[in-house]
Formats: sequence, structure tokens, C-alpha cells
Amino acid sequence: MHIAVGVSARHLHLSDEHLEILFGQGYHLTPKRRLSIPTQYVCEERVSIRGARGVIHNVAIIGPTRARTQVEVTRTDAVTLGATPPIRLSGDLEGSAPVTITGPKGQVELPEGLIVAMRHIHMTEKDADELGFSHKDYAMVIVPGPRSLVFDHVVVRVAREHTHTELHIDTDEANTASLSNDEKVNLLRINDKKIRLEQLIAMFDERQLKQVEACIADIVAEERRKVAEMEDMLALLRKG
Repeated sequence: MHIAVGVSARHLHLSDEHLEILFGQGYHLTPKRRLSIPTQYVCEERVSIRGARGVIHNVAIIGPTRARTQVEVTRTDAVTLGATPPIRLSGDLEGSAPVTITGPKGQVELPEGLIVAMRHIHMTEKDADELGFSHKDYAMVIVPGPRSLVFDHVVVRVAREHTHTELHIDTDEANTASLSNDEKVNLLRINDKKIRLEQLIAMFDERQLKQVEACIADIVAEERRKVAEMEDMLALLRKG
């Protein structure tokens, strides 16, 4: 099955309490653009985030407000901040990294709340039923093209409000695979079953198959070289 890609840059979700600290009492977020999940939107407002070593300005806020404040960055952003956030699903914040958020009216110091978002698929109930997925199953995604690769361990999130099925990755992952918003990738179900080799081969074009073949040949050659070295060493040992 072909599914669309959604690329997420650094952003944060605010609680009502922290929204008022950062922007003032009684403040309401200003929607700028709806996202692929229709209940969410990018806001006009921006903030800065700070870690132990650096600051990132002009960070987007995603509305509406939530019960807990959460900041999502990439690994590259984490290096800039001097932070070590864990890779987590949205909302899983226990034991995550600290971060400081600065707005026009105030500052919030979070003891935890900074994460790198785990890649995931927002899936419709219809697609989940047809493909045999359940909420929080794992899938495999094959990326075609000149920088083809496999995204393994992709969490499936099934919800009624999802209008279409979409892979969500961050900008680091998108750059690695040379992917942009709305491009198509191939989805495979891997839960409790081994993927047949024929399925994988069908996902690649002839040029990509030749690349895979060459890679396997290199691995085999290297392993044979290692075996030859071990046999020579064993012969020397037997000679004393």
C-alpha cells in the first residue's frame, strides 16, 4: 500500500497554564494553518527554547492547548540545545529531558517535556481494518528513490479523527531519505508474521535491486575474507 509522508519540524504543544505564563493572562492561540490531522493547527505565535548549551528561536506552536506542555525536536536540534531527549511517542513524557521555553510575557522551565518524536503512522480505522493493523502495532515502510531505505519499527496510531493514513517523520529522517511532504512510500505489515522475500523484492525497481545485489555480494566477499584469515591463523596455530 502506498501512503503519504508528513514531515514535522521542531514544534511544541502548550498547556493552558503555560500559555498564559508565556503570552499573558487570558491569551488565546491564533490559528494560522490546519494540519493533516484536522483537529490540529499551526499557530501564528512563536517562542524560543533553551537547553544547557544553546537556544533555538522562532519555534512553532501547535494548537489547541493540551493537558501537558511538550516540546518535540530532532537529534540535530538536541545537539544545538546541548540536550539528550529520549525518542518517545507524543504524550510519553515521564523521565524526558528538561527545557526552558521563553515567550513575550514570561518563561517556563520544564523539568521534563523535551522529546524526539518516534516515527509513526496516523492510520484511519478503515485502513487499519482492511490491512489488519491495531493501535500501537508496528509496521515497516519502504522508501523508493535514489536514497531508498527502510524505516523499521514504525508505530501505528489508529484514531477515528484521522482522515487519511500518513507516515510522520521528523526533518532529520526526511533529509536522510530525501523525502518531502505528500510524497509516497510503501507500507508493509510486520506484526507477528515474517515478510516474504517476494514482497520486499516487489517494492524495488531494477536499479535498486542491482544495488541490493551488489551490497550482498560485498558482504559475502568480506565474510569469506574473514573466514580465510581465520583458517590461516588456525593453520599457524597447529604448526605451533
